[in-house]
Amino acid sequence: MDVKSAFLYGTIVEEVYVTQPPGFKYPDHPDKVYKVVKALYGLHQAPRAWYETLANYLLGNGFKKGKIDQTLFIKKQKGDILLVHVYADDIIFGSTNKELCTGFEKLMKDKFQMSSIGELTFFLGLQVQQKEDGIFISQDKYIAEILKKFNYTDVKSASTQVDLEKPLVKDGDADDVDVHLYRSMIGSLMYLTTSRPDIMFAVCKPTLGLWYSRNSSFELVAYTDSDYARATQDRKSTNGGCQFLQNRLISWQCKKQTVVATSTTEAEYVAAASYLLTKGFDAGRFQYLVSSIRMLNP
Repeated sequence: MDVKSAFLYGTIVEEVYVTQPPGFKYPDHPDKVYKVVKALYGLHQAPRAWYETLANYLLGNGFKKGKIDQTLFIKKQKGDILLVHVYADDIIFGSTNKELCTGFEKLMKDKFQMSSIGELTFFLGLQVQQKEDGIFISQDKYIAEILKKFNYTDVKSASTQVDLEKPLVKDGDADDVDVHLYRSMIGSLMYLTTSRPDIMFAVCKPTLGLWYSRNSSFELVAYTDSDYARATQDRKSTNGGCQFLQNRLISWQCKKQTVVATSTTEAEYVAAASYLLTKGFDAGRFQYLVSSIRMLNP
C-alpha cells in the first residue's frame, strides 16, 4: 500500500515557523510568520511526525512493535498473525489469514488516503516472486543497475571477492581515488550487503537468491566460525556466522573481533560467545567466558 501525502498527517511537537509564501501574503500583516501545526514536506521533523502518527494509530488497534525493528508491527488473532512493515510512505503487509489483510486495508483507509498497489513483486531493490510452494527473493535487477552505473557490465566474475593469498594492506604509494566516485560505489555496495538477506553477492553471482519454502518448520539453527589473527593490520581475529529457520537463511554477519585472541581456541570461543551476546546472552558471562579461556590458554 502507498500513503498519499503521508507527511502531511503528522503533527509537529516542536515550535516551527515559516514565512508567508510569495503571492499568498496576508495584506494586513505581510511581515508576520505562520506557526506550523501539521508537518510539511521538507521539514526534518516530518518523517518522525508521520511515523509517530501511524505508530500510535496501529498500537491503538491491537498491534505491537517489533522488539528489534521498530518499523515492524505485529498483530496476533486466534492463532493467525498479521505482519506490517513501514518504510516512509510505503507499507507492505502479509498474514496467515487473508481476512486479516482485508481488514487491515479497511483500517488504513478509514484513517488515511491510501492506494492499494497489489501483490508484492518489488520493494526497495528486492525482487519478490510468490509461488504456491514458497517465496523467492533476489536482487539481480539492483545489481545490474550498479554494474551499469559504474561501467562494470563487461567485467568477468570471480569465485571469491578478494585474493585470499594477498590480504588487503595499506598502500601509501597509490594514486588518490575520486572521493565522490568511491563514496558512491561503497554506498551502493553497503546498501546491497545490508538489504540483501543472503551471502550470494560475495561470490559475484547476481542471479542467485533465497528460496523460502512454505512447508518448512521454524527450527532455529545457527553456525559460527572464526579465523585466528586474520586481520593483517592489528592481528585481530575475524568471526562470522549465519542463522537459519530450518533451511531458510534469515541473518548473517562477518566482522573483526573486538578483543585480541591469544590462541585459535580463544578465537573460536569468542566467535561463539559474541553470537550469543547478540541474541541476548548476558554480557557479564561473555567477559567471564573470555577470561576463563585465557586462563586455560596462557
